[in-house]
Amino acid sequence: MNQSHELFERAKKIIPGGVNSPVRAFRSVGGTPFFTKKASGSYLTTVDDKKLLDYVCTWGPAIHGHDHPVIREAISKALQNGTSFGTPGPDEVEMAELLVDIVPSVEKVRMCNSGTEATMSAIRLARGYTGRDKIVKFEGCYHGHGDSFLIAAGSGVMTLGEPNSPGVTRGVAKDTLTVPFNDLERLEEVINANKDQVAAIIVEPVAGNMGCTLPAEGYLQGMRELCDANGIVLIFDEVMTGFRLSKAGAQGVYDVKPDLTTLGKIIGGGMPVGAYGGKKEIMDYVSPQGPVYQAGTLSGNPVAMAAGMAMLTQINESESIYTDLANTTEAIEKGFQANLDELGLGYTMNRIGSMVSLFFTDQKVIDFDTAKSSNTEKFGLYFREMLNNGVYLPPSQFETLFISTSITEDLVGRIVEANRTALKKIH
Repeated sequence: MNQSHELFERAKKIIPGGVNSPVRAFRSVGGTPFFTKKASGSYLTTVDDKKLLDYVCTWGPAIHGHDHPVIREAISKALQNGTSFGTPGPDEVEMAELLVDIVPSVEKVRMCNSGTEATMSAIRLARGYTGRDKIVKFEGCYHGHGDSFLIAAGSGVMTLGEPNSPGVTRGVAKDTLTVPFNDLERLEEVINANKDQVAAIIVEPVAGNMGCTLPAEGYLQGMRELCDANGIVLIFDEVMTGFRLSKAGAQGVYDVKPDLTTLGKIIGGGMPVGAYGGKKEIMDYVSPQGPVYQAGTLSGNPVAMAAGMAMLTQINESESIYTDLANTTEAIEKGFQANLDELGLGYTMNRIGSMVSLFFTDQKVIDFDTAKSSNTEKFGLYFREMLNNGVYLPPSQFETLFISTSITEDLVGRIVEANRTALKKIH
């Protein structure tokens, strides 16, 4: 038994499922998870000294690869002054100024500790600001593990949601309305059926948790118009897409301004961090200036702020990062497509910028239902073969592959060749 197996067996005795985040258990792809002891550049090194080419990038934030020297130096410098103050510090002011300067829709911002904290806080703020209770979310979009988000769709567009996790009460579920992604007509029906009751619409402008799923042309713009017409706060969950797709995230790509934006991942430079921000008149409802309470001892942690600022400064000062990332990702996409076409395998590939997903389905993937048409058993076989060939992909059909600037032309060739080998094995 190798060290990863041994650690997993030990972990299962003391950690639920042996992992601290469910997808890491590899249940949807079979086998047992590997344990990582270090990461550098484009590679993870397991406790068994196997080097894996990493196309997960800690689920997005390692946009410059792992252990970047500029970020490491910023963390080291911050550590010399302490790890946590419990008081305001200069770095959190500079971070807020940087975010407000880069993201046009953000006029004020509040730091927190995770993407889940950010989305939970944004929803509470929207309810407090509007005086309404209900929210609308979309099937297949993930906003963290807050109770309001763990809601399944009801039996029809006019029905209330149903809890899809034990521990979420029906009282919470009744205030969450769930509709299909990319269906503006259904969204309008739900809003009209709940006139003057909807506080917020929260959406991943590019969905990343049913695989990479892009908004249809005019979809986000139509959503913006519906919110304006009905006094609804539009929240873009850009925890995954923020600073990943452009300096202004997906909202910059699609030229749609939300009222509130939630951020995470990249803005921590690899450290745990989140943020939510938006229009001044809404953000002024947050305590202590306003009545909507939210707090956190480690919010604005000096080490996390230093890492995040180092990351964002590099992004902000680069003229070609997003073009370079898109070109690298496109090369991978074309290589995969050539392999799939050569073998006559049915597939769909969705890509935007440096986010891409391969779905084992002939259907065009535009929402959660079409994503679920994928052959997940085939994906599991494919994942394991890629891992055997030294390439680590997201361990789920319904997650997104991320590219970092550390992926060179040679490494593009490696993943394309590994893809060809894996596909031949499962064909």
